[in-house]
Amino acid sequence: MMKKEDILRRLSEVPLFKELSKEEMEPIIKISQTRFYRNKMYVFMQDDYLDRVFFIHSGKVKIYKTDLSGKEQIVSVLEPGEMFPHAGFFRQGRYPAHAEIMEDAHLIVVPIDKFEEILILYPELCIKLFKVLGEKIVDLQKRLEEQILHNTYEQIVLLLIRLCKSNGEKMGGIYKFTTHFTNRELANMIGTSRETVSRTINHLRKKEYIHQDDDGLYLIDSELLKQELF
Repeated sequence: MMKKEDILRRLSEVPLFKELSKEEMEPIIKISQTRFYRNKMYVFMQDDYLDRVFFIHSGKVKIYKTDLSGKEQIVSVLEPGEMFPHAGFFRQGRYPAHAEIMEDAHLIVVPIDKFEEILILYPELCIKLFKVLGEKIVDLQKRLEEQILHNTYEQIVLLLIRLCKSNGEKMGGIYKFTTHFTNRELANMIGTSRETVSRTINHLRKKEYIHQDDDGLYLIDSELLKQELF
């Protein structure tokens, strides 16, 4: 069980709550619960009844969709400080995707009905939430444009550049991934084959745009990668 102070510290780092005072955070802390999930467990599955949202205190969560044939499409890999699903507060019905634990995780759970009551009391929270959702919409638009305007090779390069920002940390001029991604997982993010991703990664390694550290994590020069797009 996480302490109240730990919940406050983590939620205070979330963009949605960043500018709220400790007093303003108090009603949110009161309705928050904590849950521990082990690797490979599901937080929820696609089409489960949507009644709560989650904030990651520690660990990582994979969000993905499946079609009728069972084919997987990875939407994102979320890390500490992020919330999901982003549209949860304004959506009734079912969860739009699966949420699977990638690393043992402590999650902060907030019931939607109780949080909506707080949104009514604090309208500025609604504005912040819309901003966060707006950023996600822009990101999804960019991904759609990438699929329409770029060939598969360029889509893989753009994916790696995007992951530098979302799942990497900058070390000088190099980004180090903070998450292990298999070629299959990378392929599932853009709807291509594992073999195509493998060939592209090997090509970029030969050009020395991509390396791996002793733990197998990718080290990427994003500026050099961007040159592949011109």
